Amino acid sequence: MLRFILSRLVWMVPSLVVVSFLSFVLIQLPPGDYVTTYIATLAASNEVVDQNTAAELRSRFGLDQPMIVQYAKWLGNIVTRGDFGLSFEWQQPVSDLIWERMALTLVLTFSTLLATWGIALPIGVFSAVKKYSIGDYLVTFLSFLGLAIPSFLLALVLMYIAAVEFGQEVGGLFSEAYVQAPWSFYKVLDLLHHLWIPVIILAVSGTASLIRVMRANMLDELSKPYVTTARAKGLSEFRLLVKYPMRLALNPFISTIAWLLPNLVSGSIIVAIVLSLPTAGPLLLQSLMSQDMYLAGAFVLLICTLTLIGSLISDILLALVDPRIRLE
Repeated sequence: MLRFILSRLVWMVPSLVVVSFLSFVLIQLPPGDYVTTYIATLAASNEVVDQNTAAELRSRFGLDQPMIVQYAKWLGNIVTRGDFGLSFEWQQPVSDLIWERMALTLVLTFSTLLATWGIALPIGVFSAVKKYSIGDYLVTFLSFLGLAIPSFLLALVLMYIAAVEFGQEVGGLFSEAYVQAPWSFYKVLDLLHHLWIPVIILAVSGTASLIRVMRANMLDELSKPYVTTARAKGLSEFRLLVKYPMRLALNPFISTIAWLLPNLVSGSIIVAIVLSLPTAGPLLLQSLMSQDMYLAGAFVLLICTLTLIGSLISDILLALVDPRIRLE
């Protein structure tokens, strides 16, 4: 296992280099650059930028250099100084922009994860144990309904209910009075007061999907001979379910860690835009639209890193939980 972990960590380095280069190339594939987008934005408001000013901007941002030179400088600064560059659009260090969004993204993602697992696991087990009962049919219907409803549509419905029925401020994660306020106990309470809407929206489809997966896995395990043997030996039903079938059926939940970490950055962008959430997703989208290559490249590199780390953690936990998964 130790050799496996070390080899995976070693292979992460060339993987990150290749992905960072490809992402850098893809970001620059669309015609023009950030200055072109900036000039088009000014032109939309009847402001004209002459060619000399455009050339000065390209020289200032380093966009007049060959792409390979830009990439080499960017990667060199990351490796030697941990500097991801300066955002063209925001005129701030990229690392500052990313990390100020990541804290709230972490809170939202892990709250959604706890809600998803806390609901999907017991309901999936119940649906499997009571298969073909009224409860099972009801859970199945609600699961398919949750998978079918678009997240952005559910966001609009919940925003309407919260605003009209409960008189709650909707949009964002804080009330207006706490947006710029320093962190305090009351700001945390205000965050929790606003957190339930995005958590419900993001948890619905994930919960519905995991319920179906958990039910299928549990039914597969319950039909195996070791379950019949354990019952014949007098093991109680609850202890039998928890100790054996449920433990082996947890594999899909553990596997979600592989996509959970990159989902911190790229997940649920549309919902975040609808709800005006100050998370990483909308900032990533904006950086791609404006061709802010250092900010977009840093996001893509972060997503790749989190994907590799999440896959490694998932593989290790699967090997620990399921004795059938072992490295020779």
